[in-house]
Amino acid sequence: MTDTTFKLLAIIIYMAAMLLIGWYAYRKTANLTDYMLGGRSLGPAVTALSAGAADMSGWLLMGFPGAIYLAGLGEIWIGVGLTAGAYLNWLYVAPRLRTYTQVSSNSITIPSYLQSRLKDRSPFLRIASGLIILIFFTFYVSSGMVAGGVFFESSFGLNYHAGLIIVSLVVVAYTLFGGFLAVSYTDFVQGIIMFLALIMVPIVGVFLTGGPAETISTIREAKPEHLSLVAGTTVAGIISSLAWGLGYFGQPHIIVRFMAISSVKETRSARRIGIGWMMLSLIGALLTALVGYAYFQQNPQLTLTDPEAIFIEMGQVIFHPFIAGIILSAVLAAVMSTISSQLIVTSSALVEDLYKAVIKSDAEDKTYVLYGRLAVLVVSLVAFFLSWEQNDTILKLVSFAWAGFGAAFGPVVLLSLYWRKLTSQGALWGMITGAVVVMIWGNIDALTDSLYEIVPGFLLSLLVAVLVSNATYRQNEEIDREFTESLELLERERK
Repeated sequence: MTDTTFKLLAIIIYMAAMLLIGWYAYRKTANLTDYMLGGRSLGPAVTALSAGAADMSGWLLMGFPGAIYLAGLGEIWIGVGLTAGAYLNWLYVAPRLRTYTQVSSNSITIPSYLQSRLKDRSPFLRIASGLIILIFFTFYVSSGMVAGGVFFESSFGLNYHAGLIIVSLVVVAYTLFGGFLAVSYTDFVQGIIMFLALIMVPIVGVFLTGGPAETISTIREAKPEHLSLVAGTTVAGIISSLAWGLGYFGQPHIIVRFMAISSVKETRSARRIGIGWMMLSLIGALLTALVGYAYFQQNPQLTLTDPEAIFIEMGQVIFHPFIAGIILSAVLAAVMSTISSQLIVTSSALVEDLYKAVIKSDAEDKTYVLYGRLAVLVVSLVAFFLSWEQNDTILKLVSFAWAGFGAAFGPVVLLSLYWRKLTSQGALWGMITGAVVVMIWGNIDALTDSLYEIVPGFLLSLLVAVLVSNATYRQNEEIDREFTESLELLERERK
């Protein structure tokens, strides 16, 4: 068997496993809550790793190592900001969101939770938030499909469109039929694959470069500033990097996991598992970049055409072709886990937050599950056609989609959980402000070069939400009762 055959065999086994998990989840999906939220039955390990895999995407295995390879440890601050943000998200948002969404009409999406929490009788808040999710995530899914097509093109020499079709068919199939359970279970497996690959590559790779001391010496001789945490950075740059952590509070495909975990008590275990996975994975990605840099310095006859492929290249150098195929599967896992998570959240936005909010249909749950699957198919087809041509504007949109979601939803979610006086008008205008500021700031180079757009977007969204809420606040006994009830339930479940 040739090297390529071994690699393809590993990829085929991986994809078959994903489809098998999708079939298993399909058999366990009976109603809309099952399809959109897994029946609120996820354990801590599945919740933690599925959230991590959905979060990190190809950035963890390609973008982050590529940035460290090119610029050195000065790029580490994004990883620090993300880890801090994820920890605070698990600590402050997860327990309260789990109980409040249960108390407030058993909400299964972020927009439906906000409408129920704020007792908003108009559909505007739910429709606006559903549209933000729909628009941004359609382009987000498209960019993931592009990444999948490029992956097969660069790894196996396949035609870009052939790779695009393969990735799209597999990820859409298990998401379409298995819903949230399939997404969570596959993300769990993909999270394990990503973790093991990120640990294996630097540990084995350091032996090729002569051990830790020789590796550090090689880097220091070639480029001393590569090992500095502050070389090439500015105060504003470090603040911008750390500010990535603010985005966690408003990412629908991540915080929906908090609503699906089986109990509040499990969030503590999930937090420890999730943050442990995240820290070790980021360290693995960082070490892969440094070991890879030393390896190519020691072997000047070799060239690395794309720094973002350093993880893939080191996997091919170090391991047997079949193991190298599993390493490639880790990259594919990172891409597919994010696509599937975004598809299910977009589907829920279409059915739960737009169709049900506007049509107000009283159909049976089975009908809504069918609509959910149709929504996955429709969004997938739109994203597929958008990704047929590799359009840079789509990829650029993704670069500030994180900021858009973080600024639009983050302040509103935090205020809804910790401040009784948040009103539907405050939430609506805060959300719109965050999204608009990010869109404007993110498209002006002079502004983005000075400060990451999530900082002004988040702060202005928070300010507007508070000011408008104070101006429009009227005491609501039902809101006060639910707020108190959610805190009481939180205390009971923590014991």
